[in-house]
Amino acid sequence: MAWYESNNTTKGTKPVATKRVNQLGIYDMSGNLMEWCEDWYGEYSNNAQTNPTGSKSGSKRVLRGGNWFYDAVKCRISYRRGINPSSSTNLIGFRLVLRPQ
Repeated sequence: MAWYESNNTTKGTKPVATKRVNQLGIYDMSGNLMEWCEDWYGEYSNNAQTNPTGSKSGSKRVLRGGNWFYDAVKCRISYRRGINPSSSTNLIGFRLVLRPQ
């Protein structure tokens, strides 16, 4: 379901939908590229949460989902890290969601 370090012998991004679809019918939610998120990176509350948003402000944005350079353990939606908004790398992308008309 995901491109990550040990199953990507050519080392780079792959076309969308070249791995199995997930349980929700969505391709490439993990691996291939980390997802650039609008959320600011920070500590989560200890309270139970659904779709937590992190800090209200900060100096770093959230990246999620692992990428082709990371190992399989980091290719999950719950994996996140912070990055400076002015940073650039070929390990980050963003997701467009299109709804059928």
